[in-house]
Amino acid sequence: MQLFTFKGGIHPPHRKKQTENMPATKAKPPGVVYIPLLQHIGAPCVPVVSKGEYVKVGQKIGEAQGFVSIPVHSSVSGTVQALKEMPLQGGTKVLCVVIENDFKDELHESVVPKGDLTGLSREELVGIIKEAGIAGMGGAAFPTHVKLSPPEEKNVDVVVLNGAECEPYLTADHRLMLETPEDVIEGARAIMKALGISKAYIGIEDNKKDVLKGMTGEIMPDEDINIVLLKTKYPQGAEKQLIYACTGRMVPSGGLPMDVGVVVNNVATAAQIARTIKTGMPSIERITTVTGGAVNSPQNLIVRIGTLYSELIEECGGFKEEPAKVISGGPMMGLAQSSVQIPVTKGTSGILCLTKAEAKIPESENCIRCGRCFTVCPVNLQPLYISAHSLKYDYKKAEEYKAMDCIECGSCSFICPSKRPLLQSIRVAKREIIASRRKQNR
Repeated sequence: MQLFTFKGGIHPPHRKKQTENMPATKAKPPGVVYIPLLQHIGAPCVPVVSKGEYVKVGQKIGEAQGFVSIPVHSSVSGTVQALKEMPLQGGTKVLCVVIENDFKDELHESVVPKGDLTGLSREELVGIIKEAGIAGMGGAAFPTHVKLSPPEEKNVDVVVLNGAECEPYLTADHRLMLETPEDVIEGARAIMKALGISKAYIGIEDNKKDVLKGMTGEIMPDEDINIVLLKTKYPQGAEKQLIYACTGRMVPSGGLPMDVGVVVNNVATAAQIARTIKTGMPSIERITTVTGGAVNSPQNLIVRIGTLYSELIEECGGFKEEPAKVISGGPMMGLAQSSVQIPVTKGTSGILCLTKAEAKIPESENCIRCGRCFTVCPVNLQPLYISAHSLKYDYKKAEEYKAMDCIECGSCSFICPSKRPLLQSIRVAKREIIASRRKQNR
C-alpha cells in the first residue's frame, strides 16, 4: 500500500510499546471531581449551579457565553462542594465546579438518545454537538460546532479525520480506533452531514496497521470515506501537514484549512459525536494515556473529566521513582507541569511522567551552521535565523522570517546537534509579535 506524507519532519523514538497493546479500561470513579468551566479555546462558561446543589451525570453545570464557547457538564452525580479557581495544564487559573461523588451515577433527564443520524438535519446536528460541549480532543480543544459552521464564502468539500497520533508515547487514539471503529466512522458520517458534503479521509500512520481491518469494515461500499495510510513520521498529525498528505492541498501561509476546502477533526472527537447522538451523553469522559518511565504500570484509561492527574497516576501503581518531569500531552508539543494536582480536561490526551534519564536535556552549544533545522522544518522555515533574532530581542526581524508560521512542532530543536533552544526562542518571538500587534490595534 502506498504511504503518503509531507516534506521534512523527524523520526523520534516511538516509545509506544508500554501501552499500545493494552485495552482502554475504565478508571476508578474519583471521590471528588474538579470540573473547569473553561476547557476550550474561546470564552469561559458561567456556572449554572451553586454550592450545596445536587447534580446528576450529564447535567449542564456551565453555560456557554458567545459563539466560540461550549457548555460544561457534570461527569458524576453528587453535591457541589464549591466553586473555586484552580490551575490547569497551562498554569492559568480557571473557575472549577467541585463535586463530591455519591457513586450512584444517577443520569440527568436530559441524557436521552438524539435519534437516527439519517433523520437529523444539519442544523440539528450542529446544535446537538454544541449543547454536548464537544471540543477537539486531539489537544487543541477548539469548539467543534464552530468548525462545522464555516462561512458561506468558504467552499468546504472534504473532511479529514486525524488518526495519525504521531507524538511518541501516546496511544489513546490508537486504542480508540482499534476498539470502537464503528464510533469513529459514524462520527465521520455525522461531520460530513453537518457540513453537507460527502467525502472524507482518515489519516492513520503505518505503525497502526492493526486498526485498518476494523475501520475499513465499518465503511459502506457506496461511501466516499477513505483510509489514508501515512508514513510514520513526526509531525504527521499537524493540521496542515495532514491535509497535504491526505489531499495534496497546501494551506497557504497564514491561512486556515477551510481556505483549501477542508475541515479537520480528531478521530476521538468524531467518536464522541457518534456516542452523543446514540446515547445523548455529553462530553464527560475521554481516553487518556498515562505513561512514561517513572510510572509503575502505564495504561490507557477512560477517565471522567475533572479527575486529578494524581489519582490516575496512583491508579497506574504510582511512581516507581521521583519523576524529573510530568508533561500534559506528548513529549514534543505537550506542556510540562509543576504539579499533578490538576484536573483532566477534554483535551488531555496523555499524562507523561519522565525519569531523569528520559527528561535530560543536553547543554546547549554554539550553532555549527549545519542547516539540519532547515531541512526538517515541515513549514519550510529557517528556525536558526528566527531563533537568533529572537535571542537578540529583534522580534520585527523574526517576524520577517515568518515566525508566526511556526507550528511549534519542535522538530528543529530535536534534530539540532548543538541542542540550541530553537523552539523555545521562537515561541518567545511569537508571543512578543502577538503582543505588539494587539498594542497597535488598541
